[in-house]
Amino acid sequence: MKKKVLNRERLKNLPALPGVYLLKNSKGKIIYIGKAKSLKNRIGSYFSAGSYGQESAELDQRKESMIRDVADFEYLVTGTELDALILEANLIKKERPRFNVILRDDKNYPSLRIDMNEAWPRLHVIRRMKRDGASYFGPFVPAGAMWETLSFIRKTFPLATCKRDLSKPSRPCLLFEMGRCLAPCAGFVIKEEYYDIVNQVRLFLQGKNRSLIECLEKKMEKESEDMAYEEAAKLRDRIRAIERVMQKQKIISPALPDMDIIGIAREGGTVNIEILFIRNGMVLGKKDFLFKNIKAGDSELIYTFLEQFYAKEILPPSEIIVPVEIPSKDILETWLAEKKGKAVNILVPKKGKRSELLRMAAENSLISLKEYKLSSKGKEEILRDIKDRFSLTKLPGRIEAFDISNIHGKEAVGSMVVFEENMPKKADYRHFRIRTVNGIDDFAMMSEIIGRRYKRLLEENTEMPDLIIVDGGKGQLNAARNALRDLSKTQPIGKIEDINIIGIAKEKEGVPDRVYISGKADPVNLPSDSASTHLLQRIRDESHRFAITYHRKLRGKRTFVSLLDEVPRIGQEKKKALLRHFGSYKRIKEATIEELKAAPGISGKVAENIFKTIGGRR
Repeated sequence: MKKKVLNRERLKNLPALPGVYLLKNSKGKIIYIGKAKSLKNRIGSYFSAGSYGQESAELDQRKESMIRDVADFEYLVTGTELDALILEANLIKKERPRFNVILRDDKNYPSLRIDMNEAWPRLHVIRRMKRDGASYFGPFVPAGAMWETLSFIRKTFPLATCKRDLSKPSRPCLLFEMGRCLAPCAGFVIKEEYYDIVNQVRLFLQGKNRSLIECLEKKMEKESEDMAYEEAAKLRDRIRAIERVMQKQKIISPALPDMDIIGIAREGGTVNIEILFIRNGMVLGKKDFLFKNIKAGDSELIYTFLEQFYAKEILPPSEIIVPVEIPSKDILETWLAEKKGKAVNILVPKKGKRSELLRMAAENSLISLKEYKLSSKGKEEILRDIKDRFSLTKLPGRIEAFDISNIHGKEAVGSMVVFEENMPKKADYRHFRIRTVNGIDDFAMMSEIIGRRYKRLLEENTEMPDLIIVDGGKGQLNAARNALRDLSKTQPIGKIEDINIIGIAKEKEGVPDRVYISGKADPVNLPSDSASTHLLQRIRDESHRFAITYHRKLRGKRTFVSLLDEVPRIGQEKKKALLRHFGSYKRIKEATIEELKAAPGISGKVAENIFKTIGGRR
């Protein structure tokens, strides 16, 4: 096949300016995005003045393969190399090109925020840090560590936790009666006393527990001398609770600044990068990122990882410890410093505590990689067992499972959950509100959501799943199969009717869970001790849970609207005004009488009627 020849004039006329370049294949699809200090030098280094495929520089195997696919390129000139870095990170996240190393994790990890500028500061769980003068503690990875910390704080330090406007007087809630809130809403605490508790929480989150305990012991002694024995006992219990937490904490060194430690391990083309989060001298958590079919070297890979990871809505720490020198380190540090508002240093330590931590991160990364390798072999065996047991045409690497939830045909919804490599892929989960079916007809509902889902995939020319699972027996299976068959007739793109599809019927009257297969009269019973059975049951149960959750949410909204109908002197306009003012049914339900009065068009009498009707059913 004749190779496409690069236009000599385009190469010759490239600007020697910083910017971002986009390499495209013959279909116009972006396959690689990069940045350059000089677009002329960088793009020119990929190609000779002759034809594609004749590299003028020594390229690694991955880039040689990439260049063979390039049919065209575009570029965007930026003011500085820093601007190019930011634009590159955003474009990679949006386009996800084939030859870029992609960080397949778009979560923003939770942190705790407390703003001392608030009249009555409270702890808030946030996933997007800002440079707003507030104090942030985190990120917590995994998130469970944060919820444990927050639970401990709420049990130990009586800060306000509600969403009320504390500047408006209201009656105290149950948490005050339980001793878990000082009730600033009711005026039961002065600001000096409340701020003292806030500062105790800050010391705890900063890991300054020894200082905190010393402070509390002095307060306890004074309360005891003043014969305020009940208050002294509360302080004693708080000290004991903090001491128990201290025994569990992984303290590295209080003298260390906040830092992220990057460990890397390789086995063939599979690479694991582990990041240890160290805050206030303690290991706050860790996170592993697995990359497959990687041909890039450690230096390029870690640079790409840092660029994409810190493009999230998180504030970087003061130091980032890496095992090798990386390209464009100065530019990366400048970008991170702009995000943080303070200097950020990327270091490659050779000795000392930082070097020990780096070695620990590398060892942990290797352990995680080996565990993955062992588990992946087990995962493939499970999938192969499913393939053989149910005569599937391919290994079910991607599974999409569907369920229906309704009560007497009302608020009927469908759910789709996705499992890849035996694990849930929650970013791909979908809900469906049933549009075309009235009354109770699970078969028709299943047919509707299957048709809608795969019609969209066909229109978007998106890859189909390896296996579809429907919750139910032969009826649901036939409804789904017929929906696919009808779809293949109207939009014959590929062989959608050949997708593997099975139905799972729940255990009934002593008969175990069983699988119905299209074209076979009798179902296949699932053995209770099989790992493949456990995976299928887990997928089925997850689709059911996801459908039920959505159904309850919709039903809850409808029930609340019904409650509003019981309120005297309230019509549709007042209902709409309430929803516009509060933003959600939940906030209306939680509102005080004073807050209800503040809504447009809601008089004092109507507010009282709403509170009596709704408040009695909270």
